[in-house]
Amino acid sequence: MTQCALCKADDASPVAVAPKDDTVALCATCAEGVANGPTDGPHWQCLNEAIWSTNPAEQVLAWRLLKQLDAAWANDLLEIAYLEQEVQEWAESGLPSGDGIVHRDVNGTVLQNGDTVTLIKALPVKGAGFTAKQGTAVRKISLEADNAEHISGRVEGQRIVILTKFVKKS
Repeated sequence: MTQCALCKADDASPVAVAPKDDTVALCATCAEGVANGPTDGPHWQCLNEAIWSTNPAEQVLAWRLLKQLDAAWANDLLEIAYLEQEVQEWAESGLPSGDGIVHRDVNGTVLQNGDTVTLIKALPVKGAGFTAKQGTAVRKISLEADNAEHISGRVEGQRIVILTKFVKKS
């Protein structure tokens, strides 16, 4: 009986990792997540180990799934994960395009994942009990795939969602 490469569940079947011909054995849940996108849940905690696999195809799938998850823990894990250059390019080549969503700062400059932005206004952070001060640099931002007006980043150790109309690219 074959084990799933990501979650170690039994009864796994081979799944191709596009655009290459490599295959990885995946259980039904992981295969569904790869095909249709994952939804945040306890099952995907297996990616905490899978991203560090020595098999490039497993790393690619783990990275793609983490990138698609809308969860702070997944973003935190992506920030510390390291992929070789060719593996990173392979992983990025198989991501959904995001339906043409373009994130722009207050000046109309296109933003990308990993950019550094500066807050142009003091922003009260709901639920965290502090105000993010004007001029604060937010490094290594993440773009929200389903909303062109939202980015996320760390301010004072907290991961927060920020409206693009309140930032300028540094």
